[in-house]
Amino acid sequence: MENSEIFTHIDHTLLNPAATSKQIAALCREALKYHTASVCIPPCFIRRARKNFPELNICTVIGFPLGYSTTNVKWFETKDAIECGANEIDMVVNQTDVKNGRFSLIEREIALIKEACEFNILKVIVETCNLTEQEKVEMCRVVTSAGADYIKTSTGFGSAGADIRDVELFRKHIGDDIKIKAAGGIKTKEQIEMFLNAGCDRIGTSSAVKLLIEGD
Repeated sequence: MENSEIFTHIDHTLLNPAATSKQIAALCREALKYHTASVCIPPCFIRRARKNFPELNICTVIGFPLGYSTTNVKWFETKDAIECGANEIDMVVNQTDVKNGRFSLIEREIALIKEACEFNILKVIVETCNLTEQEKVEMCRVVTSAGADYIKTSTGFGSAGADIRDVELFRKHIGDDIKIKAAGGIKTKEQIEMFLNAGCDRIGTSSAVKLLIEGD
């Protein structure tokens, strides 16, 4: 797979809690240079990134990384992020609700966040490392029913990241209109290609430029 094609599937990511403005600006410049799908940055950097890089597709995270803030908080985070200039939202589900079998509450929350996104993309992070197989299957149903755009494997802050077996499971159980994003622990070009070939539409990684350009 050509690097130029791979980049179109990359959410060029920097979510380090100690990230600097200089690092975020460098990330944005790389994203424009290599035509990545988006940059994925902390909410506090959205407004500045939008001002300095008006043509950039900006993704951000809400309820991140643990997911157990209330629905009202997530809704406000989403509205604020869109107002600041975000084009895409990656939300973390309430995993305590998953563990308690409260899937109707999760579905309602996702639907409300999708409404808050207006016409922008919503990706739902289910943090697969914390879920049983049956919980993953149920989350495929919930994400589909709630009208999200993507199901996403991981935050990158959990005990494990993306697993090809989870992507294969997702493909069997998500709706036809739902896409898959893999993130967390993707550190080689071979892994990126493996996930794309398995059916992922997006890959979240902070290493794409290093792997695809500097590694050539």
